[in-house]
Amino acid sequence: MSGSISTLFPLSSIPLHAQLRDLLRGRILDGEYSPNTQMPSESELGTRFKVSRITVRQALGDLQKEGLIYKIHGKGTFVAKPKAYQNVSTLQGLAESMTERGYEVINRLRSFRFVPADKQVAERLGVEEGTTVTQIKRVRLINREPVSLEITYIKQALGERLENADLVTRDIFLILENDCGLQLGHADVAIDAVLADSDLAQALSVEPGSPIMRIERLTHTSEGLPVDFEHLYYRGDAFQYRLRIDRERGSRP
Repeated sequence: MSGSISTLFPLSSIPLHAQLRDLLRGRILDGEYSPNTQMPSESELGTRFKVSRITVRQALGDLQKEGLIYKIHGKGTFVAKPKAYQNVSTLQGLAESMTERGYEVINRLRSFRFVPADKQVAERLGVEEGTTVTQIKRVRLINREPVSLEITYIKQALGERLENADLVTRDIFLILENDCGLQLGHADVAIDAVLADSDLAQALSVEPGSPIMRIERLTHTSEGLPVDFEHLYYRGDAFQYRLRIDRERGSRP
């Protein structure tokens, strides 16, 4: 619904809170309500659109769930910044994907260590449990704001080649390809959601318990060998993964 619409229709089959939600959404997306500006109060919206405060709260609650607004206790409701997003129809690193759209991506290196592989890491990389592997932890910042925590595991020999690489400004994918001569082929990806523990909260500058998108990604070479296993933790309020899914066209019974 366009932000130019300013009237609600009480006799419509569409509930009033849904009409108000769609109207406000349109104004946010059209830029009438700018990012980080304060929304009108519940009472102001109720008066302006001649609806109850309960109706306003339902509409604002829906918009908050969509990530379009956020509330600060004691201050009011504000328009959220548009989320950065990465299209995942092709295999790309974060900086590789984002910089071509004008974003600045830098990394804050938290640790570079050689550690014994636990059961999961060993299975993913195809090594024996307890084998020494390289663990790299980086906070990824988009336009100077922390957006994700990236925990990468690669085999020790490959890690030794990355020890002096520029991990602050470069994607590991590009380092593997350009510096190490590997040709990457495909990745297996699993996505779920978790709540931020104290370590994630500190790394990503969010409150403990905030929603976090967790991505597990195992990248293979063009020959199908596992080379890079990662846990990627993205702030739920600041980032999206987007993908296109085509319906298979073929004979159907």
